[in-house]
Order: sequence, then C-alpha cells, then structure tokens
Amino acid sequence: MKRLLTIFGAIALLLLLQSVMSVGSFAEPLDFASLDTITQNADSDYNDSVSGAFKGLKRFYSFTGFANATSGNFIMILIGIIFIYLGIKYDYEPLLLIPIGAGVIIGNVPFVAGNQTGIYESGSVLNYLYFGVVKGIYPPLIFLGIGAMTDFSSLIANPKLMLLGAAAQIGVFATFLGALYLGFNLPEAGAIGIIGGADGPTAIFLSSKLANGVNILADGTTVKNLIGPIAIAAYSYMALVPVIQPPLMRLLISKKDRKIKMKPPRAVSQKEKMIFPVVALLLTTFISPSALPLLGMLFFGNLLKESGRTERLADTARTKLIDIVTILLGVTVGASTQADIFITKDSLLIFGLGAVSFVIATMGGLLFAKFMNRFLKGDNKINPLIGAAGVSAVPDSARVVHAEALKSDPHNYILMHAMAPNVSGVIGSAIAAGIILSFLS
Repeated sequence: MKRLLTIFGAIALLLLLQSVMSVGSFAEPLDFASLDTITQNADSDYNDSVSGAFKGLKRFYSFTGFANATSGNFIMILIGIIFIYLGIKYDYEPLLLIPIGAGVIIGNVPFVAGNQTGIYESGSVLNYLYFGVVKGIYPPLIFLGIGAMTDFSSLIANPKLMLLGAAAQIGVFATFLGALYLGFNLPEAGAIGIIGGADGPTAIFLSSKLANGVNILADGTTVKNLIGPIAIAAYSYMALVPVIQPPLMRLLISKKDRKIKMKPPRAVSQKEKMIFPVVALLLTTFISPSALPLLGMLFFGNLLKESGRTERLADTARTKLIDIVTILLGVTVGASTQADIFITKDSLLIFGLGAVSFVIATMGGLLFAKFMNRFLKGDNKINPLIGAAGVSAVPDSARVVHAEALKSDPHNYILMHAMAPNVSGVIGSAIAAGIILSFLS
C-alpha cells in the first residue's frame, strides 16, 4: 500500500511540473528592455532607501550627546564624578556634594540648543527649578531648617564667644578687596566676598541679588551671572573643612594651648531659649535689615523648636522641608555649571579667591581667640582652637575643632564650646551679606 501511494505521488508531481513548464513555453517572449528598466528602477529605489536610512542615522546622531560634546563637558562631568566620590568615599558633606555632583553631570550632558533642555533655556524643567536659586527662594528655606535644628544654648551661656564668629568674617571683606583688585566690579566683588563666610545658602542669596546677570550698572554694563561659580566654590570649601582647617590649627596654635580645658558652660533655662530667637531677630535685623529674609527665617525656625508648642512645624522644617530644598538647591546649582558658561577665567579666579578667603577666615578666628586669652584669667581662658569654628560651616567646623582637640588630649571635649562661635558665624555671615547688599544693591 505504501509503495502504491508513493507511485501515485510521484506521477502527480510530474504532472504538476509539466503543467508549469507548458505555461512557461506558451508565454509571450521576454522583453529584456523592460526587464532592464524594472531592474534599474528597483536599484534606484534601493539606493534611495539606503540613502534615506543613512540620512536618518546621521540626523539621529546629530541629536546625540556624542555629536555635541566638547572637552569642557567632559571636564565638568569628571568634576561631578569627583564630587560624588568625595561624598561617598570620604563622607565630605554627602548631603551637599552628591546632589551637586549629580547636578554637574546633568548640566553637562550635551544637548541641541533650542529644545528646552538646558537649565538656561526658558521653558525647560531645569530652568523652572533654577528659578528658586535665581530669585533667592531656596536659601531662606534652608535657614528655616537650620534654625529649627540648632541649639543656641552654648552661645547663650557664653555670649563673648560670639566675637569669634565676628572675627572670622574678616575673610568676607578680604575676599571683597581681592575681587576688586582682580578687576571685578563692586556688585560682583560683593557677591564673591561672601564665599569667605563658608556659607553656601548665604552665598547663593547674595549672588542672586548682586551677580545674577540681570542688574545693569550706571555705565550701562551688565553684571555677570556668577551664581554658579560662587555657589560651587562656597559649598566646595564647606566640604573641605576637614582638609583645610586642621593644618592651620596646628600651625597657629601651640600644643600647650590646644590642651586648654574650658569650664563647662552654665545651664540655660527653657525661658532663655525661647526669648533668645525673638531678641536676636530684633537686634540683628535692626543692624542689617537687608538680611531679614535669612535671619528672619533662621530665628523663626529656632522659635518653632524652642516654643514647645509647634513641634510638628519644627520637625517638618528640620527634616522634610530642608531635605527637599537641599535636593533642589544642590541639583540646580550643580546643573548651572554648564561648561560653555562655567569654564571661564572668572570661575578660576573665584575658586582661587575662595580658597584664600577660607584660609583667612580660619586664621582670623584662631588669632582672635589667642588675643582674647590675653584678657582672660584662670579657668575662664578659652581653647583657641574654637576660633576656627567661627566660619559658618555648621556643624562640620565645630566637629573638626573637637577632633583636633582630642588628638592633643583624648579627654578634652570642646564640641559644645565650639558650637557657640560656629552658630554665631552663621549669624555673622548673614549680617555681613546684609551690609554688603545694603551698600551695593
């Protein structure tokens, strides 16, 4: 049966082939000219499709970052990666350096101008977020959170330590003079000078008012937009407190003086803590009304903390609110370092001035502490190391001072004493910013 089916199948296949061949034999003769035309048209269509595909790929490539990248973009991206590395590996202000580093990378991914992508392009998402920096909205909110988490007890218990915070502000005015010497105009020099206070939010606030690329001078020239370089410089030196300050402490303060033990501060009542933010607000803002947005929010936040009736508000200010604002501030400030705008001679000068000003501020606090000891007797003497905490990098500077004291004497705990000039440095830098703003705005 299988053989029979195989034979019938073979016959059927032969018949099918014969019918196909017969159809071909009775068909009209082939027109080779028409065949050539058809072939040529097919080749032309193929070439056109290949050419179109290459044009599409070329156009796609023109929109990628590879086609628009510059050496400046790669330099800034490397700097952003270094910031992130320092924040993670060495714990240098990770809450600041990691958002800023990510922002630097975001701001330097190359893009095609005009697509509302960059932070300086009107209508882009980054530009909307950057509005809080340009208009000085974020810094007062940061100060609100700082006030809600700060204990002013050490300053209330020993008010004379406020002088150390004031002495450290010498860095602000030294930087101001240095910026003028290097050719910056008055508003730009004033904005650059505040880097000496080592206070990022204050630096952003003042530069947004004085060096925002919008103000026009009397001679018709437009003030440069220096917000990005000033903010990055201020935050960079805040993060480098553990690197910059210890060598200066060991250089200027003898080992004997580094071992000075300060008497415990007196106990501060809750009533004093509640009265302090109100009195301090009135005194400081009457001296420097232009600093009201910063100092007003600082002492308002502290009042929320100490009143005992608004714990929910204080908790929100010192946790959720300050965290959100820190993220937005860090990323947008980092993104403002777009290579074609950031990598300039002015930026390099600002970073150089920032380094010098931070050194001068630290030295000013240390030397003034030694000067104060000339008028203090017995156990009223202060450990001169706490003068370095007069810069407003709170609380990192106080921690570095405390760590340096422990190296000289493992039983010498001066952290609470160092917090007094540290928080007074925050107040002092805000007052200095207000004074500069009053004269130069």
